[in-house]
This record gives sequence, structure tokens and C-alpha cells, in this order.
Amino acid sequence: MNDLGRIERIERALEAYIADCSAPEKLKQSMAYSLLAGGKRLRPSLCLQAAEMLGGSEADAMPVACALEMIHTYSLIHDDLPCMDNDDMRRGRPSNHIVFGESGAMLAGDGLLSLAFETMLNAGLTIAPHAPRYYEACAEVARGAGVSGMVAGQTLDLDMTGKPGDLAMLEAIQVRKTGALIEAALAAGAIIANADATELAAIRRYAQSFGRLFQITDDLLDVTGTDEAMGKTLGKDAKEDKLTAVTLLGIDGAKKYAVDTAEEARLAISMFGERAADFNALIDSTLCRKK
Repeated sequence: MNDLGRIERIERALEAYIADCSAPEKLKQSMAYSLLAGGKRLRPSLCLQAAEMLGGSEADAMPVACALEMIHTYSLIHDDLPCMDNDDMRRGRPSNHIVFGESGAMLAGDGLLSLAFETMLNAGLTIAPHAPRYYEACAEVARGAGVSGMVAGQTLDLDMTGKPGDLAMLEAIQVRKTGALIEAALAAGAIIANADATELAAIRRYAQSFGRLFQITDDLLDVTGTDEAMGKTLGKDAKEDKLTAVTLLGIDGAKKYAVDTAEEARLAISMFGERAADFNALIDSTLCRKK
């Protein structure tokens, strides 16, 4: 799944979209500062991989893949603001608001969110025969990023700070804050490849389990990882009394929870057989991730 060639192609495409956008120079600099700061590029990679597994092309899926990374980056910029998670470091360097100010960071996030939808819709206009697929994928991404998805998850996460929670509430946060955009990435790639209903349902089940797994390992790394490896300040979840897999279950319990969730993801993707080898490898690498 960690195809360096694919990630390099994502990087070049992101650079091109930023270079071509007509934002004022200061706004463009702020958007580029966060968007082009590296990172795992997980969501765009998932989108491209889903499309390819189901017979689609990387070129057709690339606009949506890049839009997903723009939306993910906007969410990080806003999450880091003092009024939200108040993080000074992101991807190994000062957060956007530390460099460009809070108002600059807000506008950079807004700019990336709107550029994401411009990118997807323009792709539909440019590749007219596949336009309905792009519009369906765009709607999928909107749901994943919006008021029933990622934004809802961040709202629940903030609301539950300092409050007792249970596994049901934890999973409600996981599937929205982290899982919704991951599901949108995989589903959008499948839609662009013209997946049938059975294939799309299996992709969704995998995405939901994998999204939860990714968040569980993130919770574990907040306790067991290092600031240098993660590129951000760790240990804040416990200090701020947030509901996480570790605060609810302890380290050992969270590790078991991760293994169980990984098995759910494997079962979900099993119908694709050898075609899903990269997705199974991603489960393995996520279970032992260090950053």
C-alpha cells in the first residue's frame, strides 16, 4: 500500500492544483504550507487503490484523491486552532496558525475545503462521459466530511471532553471523526471505477472497520509514541481527559481492541481475494505503525 511512486504522483498533482488556483498570494502560501508539508497521504492513496482494484484508472480517480487530501488538511488546520485542539505542531513543524495567525489559518482551511469541491466538480465537467460518477463521488466526500461525518465526530469529541463515556460513544466518535472520510475515500474510488452494489457494500464495511482501527492505533501512539516520530505533541488526550480507546480500555485493552477490529476489516475485504492483498497489508502495517 505504501507505493512510493503513487505517493509521488499524488504530491505532484497537489502541487499543480495549488499552483493553478487563483487565490491571493498570502492565502496560497498558507494553503500550500500545510497541504504540501508531507504526511502519509493515506486518504488519497486509499481512493486510488480502491479504483484500481475494481478496474478503474488512477488518472480518473486522481482529482477526487487530491480533493480528499485537501479536505483532510483543512480539518487538521482547523483542529489545531486554540479554540479546538490547540496544537502548536503538525507534520513535524509549527502549525499553520503559529506561522500565519489564527485568521490566516481559518482562511487557509476554508480555501482548501472549497478548492477540494472545485477540483472534483471540474473533473466531472472535463470528463463528461463519467460525470455522474464524479458527482456521486463528490456527494460521498461531502457526506464524509460534513455534518453527519467528520464535523459531527469533532463535535462529539469536543463535547465528550472531561465526561465519562462508554464503548458505544467511543465508536460513534471513531466512525465519524476519522472513519467517515476514510470511508468516503474508499467508496469514492469504487464509485469512479463503477463498482456494483455488492462491491461497494464490502468496501464500505472494510472502510468502517479500518477507520476505527486507524483511530485506535492513533490513541495508542498518543501514549506510546514520540513527538518526533508523530510530528505533533503527544500525551494531550490524557491531560485533557478525552474519550479514547486508551483512556477507556487501558493500553492492553486497546491493543486487543485493535486486533479484533483488524480481523473485522480482513473479513470485510475477503470477497476480493488476492486483489485485496494491499488492503490486508495495510491492516498489518497499521497494527504495528510507529507514526
